[in-house]
Amino acid sequence: MTSQLNEQQKAQLFNRSQFRAELTITSKPFLAYRKCLEQAERLMEHWFDEGVSIQSLVTGRAWLIDQVLTLAWKHLASHNCGDIALLAVGGYGRGELHPHSDIDILILLKDEDPEPHRECIESFLTLLWDINLKVGSSVRSISECADKGREDLTIFTTLVESRLLSGPEEMPVALQEAISQDNMWPSKEYLQAKFYEQQARHRKFNQTEYDLEPNLKSSPGGLRDLHMIGWISRRHYGTDRPSELVRIGFLNDREFHMMVRARDFMWQVRWALHQLAGRPEDRLLFDYQRQLAKQFGYKDIEGGALAVEQFMQKYFRAVMIQGVLNDLLLQNFDDNILDDGKDHAIIPLNEHFQVRNEYIETTAIDTFTRHPSAMMELFVLMSRNPFILGPTAETIRALRDARHLIDENFRKDKENHKLFLQLMTAPYALTASLRRMVRYGILGRYLPEFGHIIGQMQHDLFHNYTVDAHTLLLIKFLRRFNYRDSEELFPVACRAKQRIPKPELLYIAGLYHDIGKGRGGDHSILGAEDAQEFCQQHGMSAADTSLVEWLVRHHLTMSVTAQRQDLSDPETINNFARLVGDSRRLDYLYCLTVADINATNPKLWNSWRASLLRELFRETRRALHRGLENPIDKQERIDDTQSFARSTLIGQGIPEQDIDNLWSELGDEYFLRHNAREVAWQTEGILKNQRRSPLVLVQETTERRYEGGTAVFIYSQDASHLFAACTIALGQLHLTIHDARIITTSSGFALDTFIVLDAGTGKPLGNDTVRIERICRHIEIMLNQKSLPAPSFAGGRVSRQLKHFAARPEVILSNDPVNKRTVVEVNATDRPGLLGHMGHVFMEQDIQIQKAKITTLGEKVEDVFFITDSSGNPISDPDRVKQLRKVLGERLKAVIGQN
Repeated sequence: MTSQLNEQQKAQLFNRSQFRAELTITSKPFLAYRKCLEQAERLMEHWFDEGVSIQSLVTGRAWLIDQVLTLAWKHLASHNCGDIALLAVGGYGRGELHPHSDIDILILLKDEDPEPHRECIESFLTLLWDINLKVGSSVRSISECADKGREDLTIFTTLVESRLLSGPEEMPVALQEAISQDNMWPSKEYLQAKFYEQQARHRKFNQTEYDLEPNLKSSPGGLRDLHMIGWISRRHYGTDRPSELVRIGFLNDREFHMMVRARDFMWQVRWALHQLAGRPEDRLLFDYQRQLAKQFGYKDIEGGALAVEQFMQKYFRAVMIQGVLNDLLLQNFDDNILDDGKDHAIIPLNEHFQVRNEYIETTAIDTFTRHPSAMMELFVLMSRNPFILGPTAETIRALRDARHLIDENFRKDKENHKLFLQLMTAPYALTASLRRMVRYGILGRYLPEFGHIIGQMQHDLFHNYTVDAHTLLLIKFLRRFNYRDSEELFPVACRAKQRIPKPELLYIAGLYHDIGKGRGGDHSILGAEDAQEFCQQHGMSAADTSLVEWLVRHHLTMSVTAQRQDLSDPETINNFARLVGDSRRLDYLYCLTVADINATNPKLWNSWRASLLRELFRETRRALHRGLENPIDKQERIDDTQSFARSTLIGQGIPEQDIDNLWSELGDEYFLRHNAREVAWQTEGILKNQRRSPLVLVQETTERRYEGGTAVFIYSQDASHLFAACTIALGQLHLTIHDARIITTSSGFALDTFIVLDAGTGKPLGNDTVRIERICRHIEIMLNQKSLPAPSFAGGRVSRQLKHFAARPEVILSNDPVNKRTVVEVNATDRPGLLGHMGHVFMEQDIQIQKAKITTLGEKVEDVFFITDSSGNPISDPDRVKQLRKVLGERLKAVIGQN
């Protein structure tokens, strides 16, 4: 499996004679060792850049450390040490070392008392420290090793990989005898324990290979999965060489070469990563991804994928190959080790398949080659028989060997169309079946457009997974809406899902919603075209085809409408209702939208975003029930709001004349943008405060539109610095603003409502009275200041990940003639205090903010402000528009830190 350095390269890396000579002429031996290691490391860096085989480098570094340690051992610790040995263990024991890999050694004692050897061992370890060799060491007797190995699986595994460096040869032999299968961890027990260990490790990484910043050693499909194969094969078969697994039939030649290629790529990445980091780093952090992509020769494609996205796609595909081979071999071990000696209960399913001990297998070795449609049938059967745990190893191999038969004729075969559509109606394990189809290379061949997105990432903080992993997770969320235990978190989606007559159409739309990514252009349109072609090719009805195509085309529309448009404006609801057309499509689109958000990034689905979508869903449903020919009327909503609020206030003893006097100053916009309960709450607060300002009130919102946040209401004499002061104060209080409703009365007072969440938890504040009092006091102090100083550019702490994103900000200004205001759209990279800086610019430019929609998606800010000049008119002067755009852009670039 590995190539070695040739003798000439070894001599260049470590010249034993020259090194001995340098030792004799120096009074400080550690300097000679340091010089030797530094020269060797520079040479290996050069070799890596020149393209020397990564296998030679990884094994060559282990060979180099062997030479250094054995010489140091013989020089310092071999005197009177006939009953002590030096062993390499762990990865070093396997003979694999990267630039900063752990160098783990075991000083093995024949007797349990280390005292006679203490001085020479300490001298040896001190020398290693002096020469800057970071070594992990343990000193144990053979019996102690056996005891530790029996108790601890990890220690046992390192001992299994041990390799003699210096000392009596019989000692490592005795160690292996002490930890043999006769004494501990027989292969069946060891395999089962390693299964559990791998499952626990994978759970730490959310069971996915496709994390934004994967760990190339420990993530699913990482190098640890390759080590797992070696550990089990060594324990059961006495070898960890995959070439030997080919000989005994557990790997074929093609799988062996796939494994070596994937491993070598992972080794190259790890070697380069260690060099970049200058330390033992195995996480592919954003700090390194761009540099690695450049180092490996990738370049941005104009209108297409970034260099870093291309590099990471190759990484994810290598990881998937290792994951598949890990599955295949572990299933093979399971079949041949854990099930050895068991009674084989066989349940026939049909002429092609049977179930053996809960795993499905073909009835003949050539089933897939004689009946290619059986490749589809396999997944349909697994999704209809919940007792099937998966395919046997031989079936996986046969499937992979036959997948080349999935060609254009296969894709046009009506029998395969029928089977795939049956799969989409699966009662069980649809997501698991699709995931297996991806891993075994079936889905990407049957749907070539899906094959293009496998392993494709988007280099941002918004999309947490590759496109294919996100797609399958979305379908998993859609399936979750069927289950009772999801009703508390997704009550509206669960009810909507129950009303959907054909859930399979939803799953097909989910499969295609992002399939157009990475091609340039609008992925929603590209995906809709692909979805339409799929539906037509699979013989679906015109109505079903139209629905799937529409869902893919508009899968972002509901989210964008909820987060960026004014839901208090009846025209927003009416327009969206006209787009949707009927309640059936609304149910489909709502479920798809909720699943899409949750599958994109687990941090996106907070109470605020959920409440916006619920509000849009309910108001649209109400509009559809009224009929599109009978749209919601603004005056009707105003009258309803005032009537309910008035009765509430009178019931609390508020004089009706006082209510009318205040309301006469507010205008229609106020009553459109607040519900009756909020109107009553705010009116009561203002009147009981006898209209003194500033007044700050905080409570959990009662309006269902905003029930996912905390409302901070401010009543104050209007001033140009008011919005800036409020946003700066709220930022200082560690609150994130998600909505701002700005109302100015005819008497010159501002009624501003900010919907906020805790910046740390993403949740409302609850009934934390101490914190609420602190918020009120801090805002009042800020508002009472005569002038507002410019915000600091230092801001708050920027996360490590966020520092790597500093896109050029975009400022777009347009006029809304219907509502007589100017719309400012800001797209920028998020930074602490960004909103306060924008507020300060508006103050400097004498701009009045009427409303704001605040949206943060990963590292991106997408904020919309509805503004007027100081006279309440849109900004119509072209020079002023140009000036505002310029100043905002420059301020944003300064805050973001972009030159």
